[in-house]
Amino acid sequence: MKIRDKNELLAGLISQLEEKGRLENVPFWHALAKKLNRPRRMGYEVNLFKLEKNAGRKETIVVPGSVLGSGELTKPVTVAALRFSKGAEEKIRKAGGHTLSLEHFIEETRNVKGAVIMG
Repeated sequence: MKIRDKNELLAGLISQLEEKGRLENVPFWHALAKKLNRPRRMGYEVNLFKLEKNAGRKETIVVPGSVLGSGELTKPVTVAALRFSKGAEEKIRKAGGHTLSLEHFIEETRNVKGAVIMG
């Protein structure tokens, strides 16, 4: 896949995902790399009300973009994203959930079963 992004950190992250997907033969990593490789004007922004509506309790949600703080969250979920607004991060933790950067999620996750890409 040709990497579109000129941001070196994001380009490295996309390359790392492609490599991990190839080595582990897991389609999840390829799908995440493809979603991160979109133009910036078509990026993903997910509000908390969308997480509340679509996520189950104790589910792992991966957002290849930004998580914004509009809405309320009542379920404890783990959210991995490129960026979090301060309000979103506070509300996720207040609901009993956890926030992770995409870099930490990629390094720490061995089994992606049950993880959902939302965007």
